[in-house]
Amino acid sequence: MKKTVLREYAKLIVRCGVNVQKGQEVIIYAGLDQPEFVQMVVEQAYKAKAKKVTVEWNYDPLTKLHVRYQSVKTMGTVTEWQKAKQQYMCDVLPARIHLVSDDPDGLKGVNIAKMAKARKMSYPILRPYIDARDGKQQWCIAAVPGAAWARKVFPGVRTSVAIEKLWEAILATSRVDDDPIKAWEKHNADLKSRCDYLNSLGIESLHYTADNGTDLTVGMIPEAHFGGGGDTSLQGIYFNPNIPTEECFISPMKGKAVGIVYSTKPLSYQGQLIENFYLRFENGKAVEAKAEKGEELLNTMITMDEGAAYLGECALVPQTSPINVSGLLFYETLFDENAVCHLAVGAGFPDTINDYQNKTLEECRALGINDSMIHVDFMIGCDTMNIDAHCRDGKVVPIFRNGNWAF
Repeated sequence: MKKTVLREYAKLIVRCGVNVQKGQEVIIYAGLDQPEFVQMVVEQAYKAKAKKVTVEWNYDPLTKLHVRYQSVKTMGTVTEWQKAKQQYMCDVLPARIHLVSDDPDGLKGVNIAKMAKARKMSYPILRPYIDARDGKQQWCIAAVPGAAWARKVFPGVRTSVAIEKLWEAILATSRVDDDPIKAWEKHNADLKSRCDYLNSLGIESLHYTADNGTDLTVGMIPEAHFGGGGDTSLQGIYFNPNIPTEECFISPMKGKAVGIVYSTKPLSYQGQLIENFYLRFENGKAVEAKAEKGEELLNTMITMDEGAAYLGECALVPQTSPINVSGLLFYETLFDENAVCHLAVGAGFPDTINDYQNKTLEECRALGINDSMIHVDFMIGCDTMNIDAHCRDGKVVPIFRNGNWAF
């Protein structure tokens, strides 16, 4: 891939993604797959007048070794230096860039139960720091090709060819063209106009149906609104959390979901795949979970804590999205969730509550925002999906027909 194009992508992530401010610190989280591109992002951050840029590297084989040899107690202990680091992030509020490139099967064979126990130990310690930063930081998740990931998406070709093809797919679906920033300004405006219409309807519930058996009704929070594209932090900084993104999303009312929903794409969770699964909901809670592959992992996921079995997000994405039109299965949630409609189990988004900046987290959760240590998106959209909005004034308004916008 031409370096001039990659520099434009790096600039997009820094300027339009996290929107680095003069004098702000930046943290980049990345795998070992594309160090040259990470260097480009670091340089772009400094050109945006960042005060300091830190890179934190990750590598799945090391994670597997840690899980294999450390005890649950060691894995779940939050040390004093880790607490100090969390407090530093609360004090400084660095912009966070996550560059995903993981092998979709990178943690295959890891001890799922052990990881879950350790996370349940550490989360109550980490949560106050996470809550303290909520809504105050800019962050952006974007992608770069990893060799194993590229071979998964493009099997049967040389690794170098697969990586180049994945670069092309990432850049195309991320709207990296002659003027990426202008393209994103136009895209954000389109998503905002759709959200404005949805918010004008006074939706009480969404009813999903499809010929694969999906028949699910999800209740909405009266005080909540749809969002999409860019977001504004409590510090007043506009940024784009996901590159790419195609969704208009909302957090539903906890406890107001009933019916069954079938997945339409594999879910990559903790470096492992869950395929061909369904969830059945009663009183808002997933009470049954079956999968052809990864069922144990699926059930571990929705029992991580009390809120893990409840919905935290409903996201509307048309079948005509660039990612879906590409015909590719990325095996990476950042892309696959933006191919078609999806739901998420786990934590909801407090910033979908109207006037949330003047409310506490507890007040947002009291209104119906779900609380959990996880937030996991899974894809449910298909060519036969219809979605109807049942509105508070008694009207039923078609939102999706045959997988695409009905307005």
